[in-house]
Amino acid sequence: MKIIYGIEKIGKFSKPVIALGVFDGVHLGHKHILRAAVKKAREINGTSVVVTFYPHPQKEQSLYSLEHRLRLIAAIGIDACIVINFSPAFAKIKAEDFIRKMICGRIGAAFIFVGKNFRFGYRAAGSRRLLENLARECGYKLKVFAAIKTNRRLISSTRIRRLITMGRLSTAQKLLTRPVTVLGTVVKGISLARKIGFPTANINPHHEILPPSGVYAVKVFFEGKNFNGVCNIGRKPTVTAGRKDKHVEVYIFNFNRNIYGKDLEIRFIKKIREEVEFPTLKHLACQIAKDVKKAKIILSA
Repeated sequence: MKIIYGIEKIGKFSKPVIALGVFDGVHLGHKHILRAAVKKAREINGTSVVVTFYPHPQKEQSLYSLEHRLRLIAAIGIDACIVINFSPAFAKIKAEDFIRKMICGRIGAAFIFVGKNFRFGYRAAGSRRLLENLARECGYKLKVFAAIKTNRRLISSTRIRRLITMGRLSTAQKLLTRPVTVLGTVVKGISLARKIGFPTANINPHHEILPPSGVYAVKVFFEGKNFNGVCNIGRKPTVTAGRKDKHVEVYIFNFNRNIYGKDLEIRFIKKIREEVEFPTLKHLACQIAKDVKKAKIILSA
């Protein structure tokens, strides 16, 4: 997938089918739109193009980081993604100008695909009705997708964020159509876990929504391969008393590589236990050994 940062850097595409939206989390509803764009582009021998925004226009905490979101969009088969910097200056652009000058004038939209509730432009004045009114003038065809529901409730990124922070990962997984994951960069820690026999990778999670504190059986994706492991989220009370910020570290089974500065994707399979404080490092090491044994049973299933 070709990634273009900034609307001013793009030219026209061949018969572009544009999926327009934030697509934070790339959940089931988003996938419905994106897959339809890919299908239509292939039918007309055109180009599937996502136009998205960063940071989040509603100033929401992102479900996934921009890099994570782009990976998920690419996996669906989209040809190109345009990332627009949602700056204060961009936020002042009128909705009709955004469609006329950017989506049609610069990109040359043949089709525009949007969700029913998508709003855009200055003070979110742009809506389905505006897109319908501009379609004949600008020469594109519009397809509006109804919101998808589960158990009579709308699937939304806001709902999924809430589920993850509450620890309801299995429900979030159904709405995402994949396990809850976190993408992060490996950073240096205090290397204490290595001294007790369980070398961990400390993760900077790219400002993504995290599950509650605790120990989890996980799959770890790195450079196209996947590994089993256990992940701890929390404040490490045994070794860092008084720490307030959440810490993420993962012990990867049968893995011995220097991966500082590399990105890992952690896929949460099942929670093993809550995070607790142990009286000594020896007690902590014994518990980690039990966690590893339990995780291996969970992951082998």
